[in-house]
Amino acid sequence: MTNDGGVSFALRNRLLPREFFNMSCASNAQTEMTSDRFRKLNMPLDPQAKAFLEQSPPAPPFPHDVASINEIRKLTVRLDGEPQPVAKVEDRLVPGSEGGVEIPVRIYWPASADDSESPKAGLVFLHGGGWVLGNLDGYDHLCHALANAGDCVVVSVDYRLAPEHRFPAAAEDCYDATVWTAQHAAELGVDPQRIVVGGDSAGGNLAAVVSLMDRDRATSLVAYQVLIYPITDSNLETPSYLKNGEGYFLTTERMAWFWDLYLSDQSEASNPYASPLQAESLDGLPPAYVMTAEFDPLLSEGDAYADRLEAAGVPVERELYDGQIHGFVRRIDLYDRATVAINRIGQLIRGLGKPSNH
Repeated sequence: MTNDGGVSFALRNRLLPREFFNMSCASNAQTEMTSDRFRKLNMPLDPQAKAFLEQSPPAPPFPHDVASINEIRKLTVRLDGEPQPVAKVEDRLVPGSEGGVEIPVRIYWPASADDSESPKAGLVFLHGGGWVLGNLDGYDHLCHALANAGDCVVVSVDYRLAPEHRFPAAAEDCYDATVWTAQHAAELGVDPQRIVVGGDSAGGNLAAVVSLMDRDRATSLVAYQVLIYPITDSNLETPSYLKNGEGYFLTTERMAWFWDLYLSDQSEASNPYASPLQAESLDGLPPAYVMTAEFDPLLSEGDAYADRLEAAGVPVERELYDGQIHGFVRRIDLYDRATVAINRIGQLIRGLGKPSNH
């Protein structure tokens, strides 16, 4: 770590090189498998993404002290305007498995909930922000929209953030919130057989990790995983990092900063609950939707994770949003294709099947 407000010495010198993380052969091979597909992409940058990048202020710095990080956190604010109307929104505190921990959640019931007594699918939504940034308010509009698009009850989780709470605190909070949702399914009006975990970026990472935990701990609660341009590995030298690592909102240096704040020790980078692409096996995981964006440094690892899921026999629906940059789905105030993406996710959640008896 560093106390000078910059990224650590190791990160400044090579921004988490492959040997720094002792990457597995399987992870490297999967990344190389996606290289040919990646090289074929040559769509122009989406005009709305281009306008966003041109109008964006300079990126914030890379501090390591909590006071400065809190100032950056204030930049993630609720979008302007009114969100889509839903039946009800309620904030609650969920008990965590770690003694004394309470996890704030915000629950959204879709507009149709007033007219139907049938249980809905439940979406445990995990926000992005590199495990360091992000909050419930910043994703409020998106969660309203997801509740209606999927005709589902959304449980948005305000998990603990790094560096105050490093790996695996966020993952454990998200798993605990998923368990709580299943345990309170009847009260929430949720069908326990249709519980989905989903999120974007670091939230996509956490959704993949919760699915792994659910399998490994034999709780079998998750019916489906929605991975929106997920972080799946600690390797910052993939083809998409090399091509998209500067100039497209999320940068290689920013991701190095996130990883440096999230992990307590270099050895944790190979832990599958931090880097799910490095899991020894992905057998037995729930079906997945993996969304990627063409001008996103995370494209290669998202594609590689989808490849590995398919190789393990997991049903995968994958979708590349050409011309798009990282983070576009949350900004439904800026991107027309954010609404397209939300409706697609909603369609998949609606298609999970009929309510079970409980």
